[in-house]
Amino acid sequence: MTPDIYSTIALLLADKFHIPAEKIPPDAALEDLGLDSLSLMEFVFALEDAFNLRIPEDQLDPRQRGITLTRLQDIVAAHLVAPGSLDAQVGVSADVHAGLAK
Repeated sequence: MTPDIYSTIALLLADKFHIPAEKIPPDAALEDLGLDSLSLMEFVFALEDAFNLRIPEDQLDPRQRGITLTRLQDIVAAHLVAPGSLDAQVGVSADVHAGLAK
């Protein structure tokens, strides 16, 4: 698992969604984190903003069961390194590190 990506995901869940760190293991499925459907959508939007990218719904639909944090990390990593994409050039938003480092 890519530490920076996973750390950012875990910080986002802890900071914005008040999920205790011990409930955020890499193999946790999104639906097991205690977020309702609206919160899951908000999480995906916050994740996209944090990494300054957009993930197509066919690759990450928060209503889909069984998406683990490891899988989510892989999806983000794939979008960050997509050749020629603006996302690959920009990387993680500076706002994430500033806002989550509080």
